[in-house]
Amino acid sequence: AFKAAVLIQQWYRRHVARLEMRRRCTWRIFQSIEYSCEQDQLKLHNFFSYLMDHFTPSSSKERDFISRMFISGESFKEAELEKYCDYESMEVPDSYTGPRLSFPLLPDHATALLEAFKQKQQLHARYVLNLLQETRKHLKQLPNISHVSTCYSEEVTVCGDLHGQLDDLFFIFYKNGLPSPSKSYVFNGDFVDRGKQSLEILIILFTFLLIYPNEVHLNRGNHEDYMVNLRYGFCAGLMAMLRIHGKKILKMVQNVFCWLPLATLIDQKVLIIHGGISDTTDLDMLEKIQRNKFISVLRGKKRKESNRNVEIQEINGENKAEADPAGNEAAPSLSLQPQPTQAPSMANRLEFSRWVRQTVQEQIEWCRRLVDISESEEEELTYSSVVSLTDLDGPCWTRQEEWKQILDILWSDPMPQEGCRVNTVRGGGCYFGPDVTEKILDKYNLQFLIRSHECKQEGYEFCHSRKVLTIFSASNYYEIGSNRGAYVKLGPDLVPHFVQYQSSKAAHTLTMTQRQGFTFALYSLIEESAFRALREKLFAHTTALIGAFKAYDKDNTGRITLSNWATAVESVVQLGLPWRMLRPQLVRSTAEGMLEYKSWLDDLAMEQRSQEHIQSGLLEVIYRNRSNLETIFRIIDRDHSGLISFEEFHQTWKLFSSHMNIELTDDGINDLVRSIDFNKDGNIDFNEFLEAFRLVKQSQ
Repeated sequence: AFKAAVLIQQWYRRHVARLEMRRRCTWRIFQSIEYSCEQDQLKLHNFFSYLMDHFTPSSSKERDFISRMFISGESFKEAELEKYCDYESMEVPDSYTGPRLSFPLLPDHATALLEAFKQKQQLHARYVLNLLQETRKHLKQLPNISHVSTCYSEEVTVCGDLHGQLDDLFFIFYKNGLPSPSKSYVFNGDFVDRGKQSLEILIILFTFLLIYPNEVHLNRGNHEDYMVNLRYGFCAGLMAMLRIHGKKILKMVQNVFCWLPLATLIDQKVLIIHGGISDTTDLDMLEKIQRNKFISVLRGKKRKESNRNVEIQEINGENKAEADPAGNEAAPSLSLQPQPTQAPSMANRLEFSRWVRQTVQEQIEWCRRLVDISESEEEELTYSSVVSLTDLDGPCWTRQEEWKQILDILWSDPMPQEGCRVNTVRGGGCYFGPDVTEKILDKYNLQFLIRSHECKQEGYEFCHSRKVLTIFSASNYYEIGSNRGAYVKLGPDLVPHFVQYQSSKAAHTLTMTQRQGFTFALYSLIEESAFRALREKLFAHTTALIGAFKAYDKDNTGRITLSNWATAVESVVQLGLPWRMLRPQLVRSTAEGMLEYKSWLDDLAMEQRSQEHIQSGLLEVIYRNRSNLETIFRIIDRDHSGLISFEEFHQTWKLFSSHMNIELTDDGINDLVRSIDFNKDGNIDFNEFLEAFRLVKQSQ
């Protein structure tokens, strides 16, 4: 009996160890693919930024299109935005049975909203816009760094990413209680995208924010960004839900996002930020930045140095005729540039600072006229603008420095190694080591940092000697059962207490015995989902993989070693995965330790062709480019109607052709757009857009 017990114990331990290893591999696959998609998003943005930098609009119509395409939201004046999003002109029909809001909001309104959303009801667009406008007014009065004290409440609850998963928010409120004067909450960004109920989460959070402004605090995340929303589903989901007034709501949400605070401090000892820090993080600078300038953090990168030099020459009043020794004729100036007055003495710092501000303002107004952007009307004083005005004698930072501060706190991740380096995996922010954490904590007399931004299997994770805590509140993020969600509670002693959960409705009704069997079955389903996504990723790089395999197959035998297979695959897809460990799940058969790579790639192609009846090479290109194509389509589709008008396509093609040095007449562009409009309805939908891409690739 003892021997049997030992054998059973050994078998069970081996089984659990294998399951854990499989779970970790599955996790690595999901996370690597997610970060790869984020990297693609930043690459796509860089492409559009390059187009912007090298495109010279030839008419006011093209300048208007550029303005709408790249600085959408900033071109709205204060009064224009409120007029455009006027909720009072909207009538609520008598047939509407959903919740109704009146301001100022009361706790009963929040309770009614929660019950309505549980019953799958929607809030009428009138109330949504009214709520967003009130939220925006409130956020504009808040500092960049919110300050929370445990003296006024028993504890503070910190929640991480929710990503549109309303069930997780319901579960948090069910277990921990609703926000109240005695129960404070900090929601640490990434409320939207990926999940299907992003708007409902925003409505609930904004409602509680207005009811309990001293107890509910919201931080901005990297997904509270218009350019990111275009790719990860929030924009498309909102427009599908609210077709009539969706455009207005999206415009207002976009403006609300840029007013969200950037960080929260608990008892001056615990700093809560969405992503992380860097070796240049400066909380004093963060506190004084006009955060609303950065509607999209992805738009902040500076142009190429050559363009920057040209801009500096223009601002300094140097024309090409003066700089060009050959004496080429300079292009005529569009408007007379203001000449700055003589600078006062540096001895009087206050007077000099005012002179700098006046001169810069004159140059900004001149640049606005140059690109045909009207001067925005005077806005009401906000907290950040008051801070700037009261600190005239302080340091002046460039927009690039301010942008980097925000980018780092929204996009960065911790790493175990010392130092600080560029975050090449995500494509934005940086990796910061324990020494960087220690430096920031010492500089500002902090105990530890709380951040989110990364999905963790258990919902939370400590690193850097427990000085950095990652909290992630979206359970089942990649797949049902893939991870737990968690939130953390801090009392006056600032000792973290965690609550973990999984809001899986399927598992709630099961008995303990059934739940164990369900868990084992779930492992297999999650693993299969991860490997299916990985095989799609590999298939999308078929051509590059063949080239990498042939580099190791000098004799053209069609076979390579498994070691060379692993090295070649990583060199192409660059996901940082343990390919030798994953090989049994990806490579079905081998002969004498050698892999016939052509037949292996054919097997990958057969899997994908079973889903799409398109030739293999073409399908590979579509798999590799679909996300980028979808994002490009949404960027062109400025009114978010799901359709591209001929005018929108015409202006976009002019932009592309400038970058690609393609000479195409207006008649040629008109012929092109008519050929893509397959159903001849005068617009291009996404299916036509994708079909046109497919046909072009097929002909190539």
